[in-house]
Amino acid sequence: MTDTNRHVQLSFPPGPATEPVISEIVKRFDVVPNIRRAAIQDHSGWMVCDIAGTAQAVADAIAWMESIGVVVSDPAGDIVAG
Repeated sequence: MTDTNRHVQLSFPPGPATEPVISEIVKRFDVVPNIRRAAIQDHSGWMVCDIAGTAQAVADAIAWMESIGVVVSDPAGDIVAG
């Protein structure tokens, strides 16, 4: 059951940009990502997505991504909503 839906921007520096980060958060934390927009290159990139799950699972997924170097921020001004 999902009770939290967090809209975030993920910035991938070299390293995490080539790792299966989204797949890992699904497996590790049982969250459901909805990728709204992204631009990933070989060495860096960004993604705007929604992450749904329990409040604890979403928080844990975000903390794990930050621990491996992904910058998680509020996508202020993002026009894809709803």
